[in-house]
Amino acid sequence: MSWNSLTYFGDSMLLLPSGIIIALFMAWKVTGRLTPWAWLFTFGLTGFIVSVSKLLFLGWGIGSATYDFTGFSGHTTMSATFWPVLMWLLSGGYRRGIHRTMIVIGYLLPVMIGISRVVLQAHSPSEVITGLILGLSASSLFLYAHRHQTVKHFTLPQLAIMLILPIILLSTGHKATTQNMIEQLAAYITGHPPWTRVQLLSELH
Repeated sequence: MSWNSLTYFGDSMLLLPSGIIIALFMAWKVTGRLTPWAWLFTFGLTGFIVSVSKLLFLGWGIGSATYDFTGFSGHTTMSATFWPVLMWLLSGGYRRGIHRTMIVIGYLLPVMIGISRVVLQAHSPSEVITGLILGLSASSLFLYAHRHQTVKHFTLPQLAIMLILPIILLSTGHKATTQNMIEQLAAYITGHPPWTRVQLLSELH
């Protein structure tokens, strides 16, 4: 798998609709009635924090030249929030060994996605590391809070229904335009072009 292919597993075009699908299946498969709402709050709040961090930089240059930080890596943060929870949901009806193994995979995948963002020069190490801390904290708090919930087993047809849209999105490879939207919002609010990483790093010279 190429770095470009791997990084798409953290793209908002894939994760945002898939996050809603997870909530719908939680309402069906998880015993706790508030679990889907807790998930939507966790996922939405994490995405909001990422967006605010990007908006603060693009609009007002609030970042760190020393650490080359312009906001949390969205791909890294959202994948760290999403994948552990998805693996928990899908494996809840299996024996403990399989369940734990899949959750571990859910934690490792965002790390690889974060590495891909650095390799592709889309983000600095500080943006990826802080994104991992934020996203993994969000997913871990969610999983800890719902550790006593019972998750019903998925049949193959049910699994196919749940994964059909994510698979279609993966096959098309269309990327989200969230970064452009935030840039346009920053320009609209401030009345000047968005800040760039080059401008930030120029403070070091």
